[in-house]
Amino acid sequence: MLEFLPEPMREPTVLAIPFFVTLLAIEWWAAAKLEHDHDDEPSVSAEGTDRRARPGAYDSRDARSSVTMGLVSIATSAFWKFLGLLLYTALFAYVAPWQLPIGEWYTWVIAFLGVDFLFYWSHRVSHRVRLVWATHQAHHSSEYFNFATALRQKWNISAAVLMWIPLPLLGVPPALVFFAYSLNLVYQFWIHTERIGTMWAPFEFVFNTPSHHRVHHGCDPEYLDRNYGGVFIVWDRLFGSFAPEIRRPRYGLTKPVGTHNIWRLQTHEYAAIARDVRSASTWRARLGYIFGPPGWAPNGQVQPSTDVEETAAERDSTKRVSRPS
Repeated sequence: MLEFLPEPMREPTVLAIPFFVTLLAIEWWAAAKLEHDHDDEPSVSAEGTDRRARPGAYDSRDARSSVTMGLVSIATSAFWKFLGLLLYTALFAYVAPWQLPIGEWYTWVIAFLGVDFLFYWSHRVSHRVRLVWATHQAHHSSEYFNFATALRQKWNISAAVLMWIPLPLLGVPPALVFFAYSLNLVYQFWIHTERIGTMWAPFEFVFNTPSHHRVHHGCDPEYLDRNYGGVFIVWDRLFGSFAPEIRRPRYGLTKPVGTHNIWRLQTHEYAAIARDVRSASTWRARLGYIFGPPGWAPNGQVQPSTDVEETAAERDSTKRVSRPS
């Protein structure tokens, strides 16, 4: 279907770049226009406590970091997908009990639903296991929620590649696994906006929407670790992780990183894990700092810092405070 294009351009996320850029430019222009129209309004609430940016606002440095991380992620994801393709091809050819025909419609449906189902669980794991959260937290590091934030992607997708292994084992063609994942990411671009409120109720019930995803990016206690779905929100409804949007969220990490440096945004949590492991006195603590939930502490509680160097639990600039799944 896309044979007329050079091979590197057949990737759906690459094909969608003009769409991404157009929507981002429109939203950014609208944000600038509205900001200009409201320049005479106070920047705080009547109580003087809410200093959040207006809904849909942009910060040029924040947006630049997001876009740059997205561009780098195209290259890093290609590397992980190449390794995954080698593994999937071997499983598909030598282990799978059957091989689904790539030309049949039901194979595409199975691939799309299977990728989204496994995306839900991969996404949930990435919020509940600190080592995996270290790869994902950069996407949550922006205190803005707009189309640029959608491009703030992680550079290490190894956890997702491992999570999709059941698909080639069930006979889904490897290339179709990655194609379905790319379609999944393209869908998720448009839900990163505050310009769309709630939608038609039946659509909101089945699909992930901006309202649902705003909750996911919120760092408010009632919004933490909710709404993991990619395309379908029904997985969250089925597995008890759904939360409705009851008020505008505060976005970002519970402990902001405080930088626009893309390298630090991507790697600071790995460094924090290494420091915690080095300082741990028992193997239980070492393993807990690596595989426990973000905010895990040896005594099972999140404790405030009592030193200049933050404790692991408080420093988890990682957005998530330990809580049951």
